[in-house]
Amino acid sequence: MGRVTERRRVIRIRDGAVSTRPDTLVAEEPLEIRLGGKPLAITMRTPGDDFALAAGFLVSEGVLAGADELANIVYCAGATGGGTSRSSEGESGGGSNTYNIVDVRLADGVPVPDITLERNVYTTSSCGLCGKASLDAVRTIARWPLDPPSGDPLRIDPATLAALPDRLRAAQRVFERTGGLHAAALFTADGELLDIREDVGRHNAVDKIVGRALQDGRLPLSSCVLMVSGRASFELAQKAVMAGIPVLAAVSAPSSLAVDLAAETGLTLVGFLRGASMNVYAGEHRLALGAAATTG
Repeated sequence: MGRVTERRRVIRIRDGAVSTRPDTLVAEEPLEIRLGGKPLAITMRTPGDDFALAAGFLVSEGVLAGADELANIVYCAGATGGGTSRSSEGESGGGSNTYNIVDVRLADGVPVPDITLERNVYTTSSCGLCGKASLDAVRTIARWPLDPPSGDPLRIDPATLAALPDRLRAAQRVFERTGGLHAAALFTADGELLDIREDVGRHNAVDKIVGRALQDGRLPLSSCVLMVSGRASFELAQKAVMAGIPVLAAVSAPSSLAVDLAAETGLTLVGFLRGASMNVYAGEHRLALGAAATTG
């Protein structure tokens, strides 16, 4: 839609010299997600991949788990709704369409959560739930165990993990122009890049990754590593668990609740992944540590 970046005039000061120049900024706009025509959530996001974002959000809510559970997603025209007939992203004939409202329709037979009451979902750190209640909710509603039924877990070499931040950064096309975006990327255990998404919100970037996987019929992502450009919050750990992703790696620190969730669900959680250094907070059984592993 050509709305990922915008140009603004800035005054630039360098070594005492003052000049004016255009600057490229990342776009930020609200997206309202409706479910069956009823408002469900509003998030600030970078426009683009909006349908994937909505689908991924509903995976983390425990509403969706497969492409067969999703009937379609459409943009709504204007502030009052009026869904378009499209089921994929693109232009529409509605002149009043702001492309900031999407409506998700579930397939027949898929339960629709009650959104007429005050929402008590557990997906965001601002939802009012924390600690044990949040952990219990994710563990109860997650559709897939993080290891396959065979009991043979995904294994990854620490050297492969160490290479992921550079590969993530090299694939961040919009970040190179704006410096203002988070990114999430999906890798194989051998370090092959499968998908990358950028957004002003780190949680939105993950939702876009997961939503695209749902649309393509690839959930659960049981053989993948999720790499994020910032810290590993409870919210991101939860999204990984809900998508069946066994390994979450971040360039910055995890939160205590993210570590608790990883330990309870079997998620491998790696933080401070910088160069050859990293901290493994949970799920070390998936890392090929060999005799190098020590305690102390």
